[in-house]
Amino acid sequence: MTELTYSSAELMIVNAAHLLKDGDVVFVGVGQPNLACNLAKRTHAPNLVMIYEAGVIGAEPARLPLSIGDPTLVSGALSVVSMYDIFSNYLQRGNVDVGFLGGAQIDRFGNINATLVGTDYSHPKVRLPGSGGAQEIAAWANRCYIMTPHQKRRFPEKVDFLTSAGYLSGAGGREAAGLRGQGPVGVVTDIGFLEPDSNGELRLTALHPGKTVEMAQENTGWPLKIAEKLRETEAIQPQELRILREELDPTGIYLKSGG
Repeated sequence: MTELTYSSAELMIVNAAHLLKDGDVVFVGVGQPNLACNLAKRTHAPNLVMIYEAGVIGAEPARLPLSIGDPTLVSGALSVVSMYDIFSNYLQRGNVDVGFLGGAQIDRFGNINATLVGTDYSHPKVRLPGSGGAQEIAAWANRCYIMTPHQKRRFPEKVDFLTSAGYLSGAGGREAAGLRGQGPVGVVTDIGFLEPDSNGELRLTALHPGKTVEMAQENTGWPLKIAEKLRETEAIQPQELRILREELDPTGIYLKSGG
């Protein structure tokens, strides 16, 4: 039997898809999170409801959307409302189960930086796109997942700029700030899976096949804690790769990014 080969991007997308439950209402971004949601809907979660920031509810895109305003999102959708309605009447009221997030930096308490690299706001080393709707999603979605390659520069002990709230400085931080959502309950990387402990600190709870604890520790900017019962993630199935490569992203717009 031929051994399956896949990229880091495909590894993260498939494992992110596994986290979604049938019937979840998901606030979907473009790119790899969009592929994860559409893969879940075509496999184990056919009743997944996808919401896009532009105001599309129950999207059924016929092709890969290139932005949150891509016209393909409207065709076959359950409803189209204003961006204000999406954030106020759906997200902030607790009607969104899952938000997918990403960023340039994720720190030990799951805080996200998507604004700048460097400590001087006026003269940063790198100016990044910023939050978009991510800050709201991080605050109000019932649970959030983060997708990012596992690289040391992406996992500093403390973010250079706090764009979207994780657990802030630890347990109780979100509640003290008035944030209702549960926060980041998991981080999917190309090495494994990180989850918050009782203090809100991210720890390694699972490894992908062929990956090691040492890989995770070497690529994390703080002393990464390891769960007592470290598990192995599910093996990727040929059908999942076929759907990704042939149906969802046949030209490799997003599959070729991330390795």
